[in-house]
Amino acid sequence: MTALLDLPPRRVVHAPPSRDTFIDLLRVFGMALVVLQHWTIPVLSYDGARLATGNALATPGVWVVTWVSQVMPLVFFAGGAANAISFGRTRASAPQWLNVRLRRLAWPLLPLAAVWIPLPQALAALGVPGQPLETGARLTGQLLWFLAVYLIAVTATPAMTRLHQRYGWRVVAALAAGAVVSDVVRFGSGVEALGFANVVFVWLAVHQLGFFYAEGRLRRPALMAAAGFGAAALLVAFGPYPGSMIGLPGAAVSNMAPPTLAMLAVSFGQIGLAMLLRPWLARLPAGRLLSWAGPRIMTVYLWHMPALFAVTGVVVVGLGVDTPAPGSFWWLAGWPVWFGLLSLVMWPLLRGFARFEEPPALPYGRPSWRTSGPAAALVGGGLVLLMVFGFAPGIAPVLGTLAIAGGLLLTAPKVGM
Repeated sequence: MTALLDLPPRRVVHAPPSRDTFIDLLRVFGMALVVLQHWTIPVLSYDGARLATGNALATPGVWVVTWVSQVMPLVFFAGGAANAISFGRTRASAPQWLNVRLRRLAWPLLPLAAVWIPLPQALAALGVPGQPLETGARLTGQLLWFLAVYLIAVTATPAMTRLHQRYGWRVVAALAAGAVVSDVVRFGSGVEALGFANVVFVWLAVHQLGFFYAEGRLRRPALMAAAGFGAAALLVAFGPYPGSMIGLPGAAVSNMAPPTLAMLAVSFGQIGLAMLLRPWLARLPAGRLLSWAGPRIMTVYLWHMPALFAVTGVVVVGLGVDTPAPGSFWWLAGWPVWFGLLSLVMWPLLRGFARFEEPPALPYGRPSWRTSGPAAALVGGGLVLLMVFGFAPGIAPVLGTLAIAGGLLLTAPKVGM
C-alpha cells in the first residue's frame, strides 16, 4: 500500500485544460436538489412541548421519486471525476495534494462550529423550548455524514488511482462484491451495524466510476442506466430492500444508512442516465451560474439546514403553524411562502460565510504521509463526533471541533520548512 501512495502520479487523465461543465453541473444540480428536498419534504408539527418531524416522501407510492431525487450517487460520481482530474494533473506529491483537499473540506466547518457550539445554550437562556432546540442542534451535525464519507474517498484517491491504473474495472467489481457480502451478512445476521462496511464499498465504487469518466472510458450509458435501474427493481421486488432510496420514519430497513446493494444499483442507473443527458447538458449556457455557485456550494450545504431550523422555530414553534398534509391545496399554496422565507434567511448566511470557502493561502512546504495521514484521521474523527452527537450541549462537539482544527494545523508547514 505504501508503494501505491508514494509513487508519483501518472498522467492518465486526458481532459481538456478548462473545467468540465458536465461535472460542475452535476455538483451544482446535486446540491440544489439536496437543498430543495431538505426544505420541502419535512412535515413539521409542534404540540407545545415536542417538535414532531415527518417526511412528505413517506406518502404511499411517492418513494419512486427517490430513485432520481436521491442525488448522492451523482455527487460522489462527480467528486470521483474531479479528484481523478485534479490528482492526475498535479505536480505536487500525493500528501501535498491531500493537504490542499483537506483544508478546502475542513476550513468552512470552523465557523459552523463557532456559531453552533454556543448557540443552543444562548437560545435556551432566552427561553427557546429544549426539545426543538436539541433536534435542530443534532440534525445540523448529522448532515455532516456526507463530508465524513467523502473524506474517506479523497484520502483514498492516490491509492485508488494506482489500483485503477493496474486493474481498471476489476476494482469496481471487487467493491461491488464487497457490497454483496456486506448485505448478505447484515440481513443474514440481523445485525444492522454489520452493514456499515458498505459506507466504504458502495460509495467508493461510485467514486471510482468517476475515474473512468475522467479518462473518457465510461461508455454505453443506455445499457448502464437500464442495467442499474433494472437490477434495483429486481432487488426491491424480490429482496429485503425497501423501495425508497432515502430513509423514511418508521421504516425497518434503510437503503441509505447504511447504503445497500440496491443503492449501488440505482447509482449505476443514475450515472448512465446522466451520461445520456451529457451532450445536452454540456451545451447549456451555464457559465455564469457555475461561476457564481461553485465558490458557494459548501456554504449552501453547511448552512441550509440552520436556515430551515430558524424558520421552523419562528413559524412552527413560535406561531404554531404546522405543515399541511403533503400534496394538499394548502401545502401547495403555502410552499412558495415557505421557500421564500427560507431563501430570505439563507441569503445573509451565504453572504456572511461564503468567504470561508477558500482557506488561507499557506506555503505547504514538503508534507509527508506522517503528517497528512494523521491530519485526515483527525478531521475524519472530528466529523464523526459531530455526525453522531451533533451540536447538542456537551463535550462531544467541542472535542470534534478541536480534532478538526488539529487536523488543519497538521496540514500547515512546520516552522523552518
